[in-house]
Amino acid sequence: MSAFHRIVANTVIASTTNNILWFALTFWVYLETRSVIASSIIGGAYMLFYAASGIFFGTFVDRHKRKTSMLLSNAASLVLFILAGVAYLVAPAGSLPALGQPLTWVFVTLILAGAVAGNLRAVALSTTVTLLVPEDRHDRANGLVGTANGVAFALTSVFSGIAIGTVGMGVSLVIALAATALASIDLATIEVAEDAPPQAEPGLAANAFDFAGALAAVRVVPGLLALLLFSTFNNFLGGVFMALVDPYGLELVSVETYGTLLAISSFGFIFGGIAVARRGLGTNPARTLLLVNVALWGVTTLFPLRASIVPLVVGFFIYMLLIPVAEASEQTIIQRVVPFREQGRVFGFAQTIETAASPITAFLIGPIAQAWVIPFMTEGGAGAEAIGNWFGTGRDRGMALVFIAAGLVGLVVTFVALRSRAYRTLSRRYAHSPEPAPAA
Repeated sequence: MSAFHRIVANTVIASTTNNILWFALTFWVYLETRSVIASSIIGGAYMLFYAASGIFFGTFVDRHKRKTSMLLSNAASLVLFILAGVAYLVAPAGSLPALGQPLTWVFVTLILAGAVAGNLRAVALSTTVTLLVPEDRHDRANGLVGTANGVAFALTSVFSGIAIGTVGMGVSLVIALAATALASIDLATIEVAEDAPPQAEPGLAANAFDFAGALAAVRVVPGLLALLLFSTFNNFLGGVFMALVDPYGLELVSVETYGTLLAISSFGFIFGGIAVARRGLGTNPARTLLLVNVALWGVTTLFPLRASIVPLVVGFFIYMLLIPVAEASEQTIIQRVVPFREQGRVFGFAQTIETAASPITAFLIGPIAQAWVIPFMTEGGAGAEAIGNWFGTGRDRGMALVFIAAGLVGLVVTFVALRSRAYRTLSRRYAHSPEPAPAA
């Protein structure tokens, strides 16, 4: 447990560093270009990289020690951020972030790739719970991980907004490089007792991208694939937020204020993680997961009704409060019903299919919002004429309309899932599954 706690603390540093650059990049590009399309492309590209890496990272984790995976994750992020710094330095003055400049997209790609490299560490951390934590404390350990993610998000929100508003992108990159190096040095000093994992069969596919093995491990558990597909659909709708929530907030307040308010609301993430760490998830995490989604989509439907930063912050706080519960529920189910030697691939598979939908929505919703929905709700638009007298008009009201539509669809799908056979089957399997033994 001592090693686990140190790893979680180290994760706060690494996650904060990666996310600060990712948030700062999104803020910086939007404020310089005022392009919803650009922010949706960046958000969609991030999730596309994130999804594509899932099975590869999961296979790597199953074939190597967990600490090795985490160290490699930090090293990859550090190298990619250094290359991004070189691109920033060699760019002609004033050419970044002009969307027509190829060097802009080189810089963006390197930052995104460095942030995504941190996902290898996240997959390894999910399986480390099984390795280092007693079975009856898995849900609470997952809550502790959620708390750490909340702290990282709070720090990210404050420092990314303040950094872009005060010192700019270049200094933000230098700070990230220093923090990543320090996190790597600290991680190298943590002792993690783990036997060498079993060797894969000969061949590149078995060692690098074991999609067949991941799918087989998922399908052997009745109801697990349905759970992952449900989360996939939720993330399909979640692409709406990736594309529009930052532009929506930045239409209402300054970037410094927006970053600070995000940090305040992100305390919900911390409180939600603490609640799970102290009280657990109950006897049926699958039911907990679905009930949380009812609340999440209900909040999504309500917060955009007023053109004000206050309901956005309140809604975001509730959203952040419930996200650790949802994530811990899914992780606890997988840790219980999937053997330890296959958990890396299953977590990677889950990440791939669940996040693959978000880039599709993000890529589509930006142009749709820019070309049709926002004009629909501006002065003279059909929507503004029909509901503008009570709903409001303008760019932010067009984005709000998209949020409400996504929330209503999410509510319907969640209620259908609560009445499904797959939900009942998975609940029974979880209740009667023995704990899979760890490798060490």
